[in-house]
Amino acid sequence: MPTKEIKKFNFTKAYAELEKITTWFERDDVDLEEGMKKLEEGSELVKELKNYLNTVENKIKELKKENF
Repeated sequence: MPTKEIKKFNFTKAYAELEKITTWFERDDVDLEEGMKKLEEGSELVKELKNYLNTVENKIKELKKENF
């Protein structure tokens, strides 16, 4: 069975980008068109962050099973 290549993911960078988007929405002069783009970007980042965290959680569970 071929091994699945895991995509490199920079959690810190993605989280920082999500924080920037959140801060942008907290402004008083939000442009609707730009807001829609940022909402899409933010949604994609959230999905990627959740997937990464799930992968890490599963790996930790595997390691705990192996070592305990």
